[in-house]
Amino acid sequence: MRRERSRPRPDWRAKVESQGLVFGLPARYGDGGSRPYWDESVHYVFEMDEILSIEADVELLHSMCLDAVENVILMERYRDFGIPEWAWPHIAESWKRHDPHVYGRFDLRYDGSGPAKLLEYNADTPTSLLEAAVVQWFWKTEVFPDDDQWNSLHEKLVERWTEVAGQLASREVHFTWSGADPSGEDHITTAYLQETAAEAGLDTIGLAIEEIGWDTELERFVDLSDSMMSTVVKLYPWEWAVGDDFGRKVVESLPATLWVEPLWKMLLSNKAILAVLWEMYPGHPNLLPAFLDQPGILTEYVRKPKLGREGANVQIVAPGYETSTGGVYGEEGFIYQAFDPLPEFDGYRPALGAWIVGDHAAGLGIRETAGLVTDDGAAFVPHRITSG
Repeated sequence: MRRERSRPRPDWRAKVESQGLVFGLPARYGDGGSRPYWDESVHYVFEMDEILSIEADVELLHSMCLDAVENVILMERYRDFGIPEWAWPHIAESWKRHDPHVYGRFDLRYDGSGPAKLLEYNADTPTSLLEAAVVQWFWKTEVFPDDDQWNSLHEKLVERWTEVAGQLASREVHFTWSGADPSGEDHITTAYLQETAAEAGLDTIGLAIEEIGWDTELERFVDLSDSMMSTVVKLYPWEWAVGDDFGRKVVESLPATLWVEPLWKMLLSNKAILAVLWEMYPGHPNLLPAFLDQPGILTEYVRKPKLGREGANVQIVAPGYETSTGGVYGEEGFIYQAFDPLPEFDGYRPALGAWIVGDHAAGLGIRETAGLVTDDGAAFVPHRITSG
């Protein structure tokens, strides 16, 4: 694994915009200056054996996470996750029904010299999908046509929609995002997912989640045409949904309306799962020690809010590395994870986003930052697998 520089394509901006990458605020360089969010002036190079190793790690981690969900539900450990009690039986029922899941993203620490380490699992509303599936693939094809890339995301998403179609009440699927997202990233991510579902033969309809209606007489969700919504793909976090009346209707209407990602993924998108995994698999080479609500045996650790996003409200306690970030999270509680800083390449630190589609590893996206915390100032940089 190494970081290399290369000359950006002269018309790179027009090309990535034509592929749908039209959202986002600038990233930041180490000096605080604005950096393109998509930055093809640098990229990471891997050997095939490194990719095969990460791929195996990801599929193992996914299997462990499913076992952890089973454990949490069996032991009724919902309180550790800060989930309201009224939702507990609905989560268990969603799991027992095998409500279908489509995709997720593991954020990993990897430096090429050992197993990948799980930092967290974006299991409910993962973004940076279009960049990983489409934009970096076209970059690789044009700039390094003889090299490869770990990237079967598009094909696997289409295949996954084909697999889950039989579990849906109809072939009509609604795709929703929140109009409150100022960047437009959620809309673009949802639109790309919608495209893959349409390619699989499903009938797709897109609308903002704020436009979903509730038919009080028939007690069902309806779209702008007053048509019943039987399956809804949402890019809206479950923990936000269960906090209001709308979300309560969402949960209590299951499975008349199925929501993707499913309700049981509330457990995987919550960082409390990191502590559960460490309890179940202590010393596992793909895990970092993690504890609920207190640091346990750790003297150097990262404190993360259970429901935090984009590196907000993170505190690092380690000699010479003390860092803290602001934000609005933390009331739900924290997990404490052993401090293992991301590797440094030319002053930047890459976090590997390894994608899972269905139950199979599907590709890699990399975001790098000059700081210790991967936050909303991180840039997305492509990768390639060397051919020789």
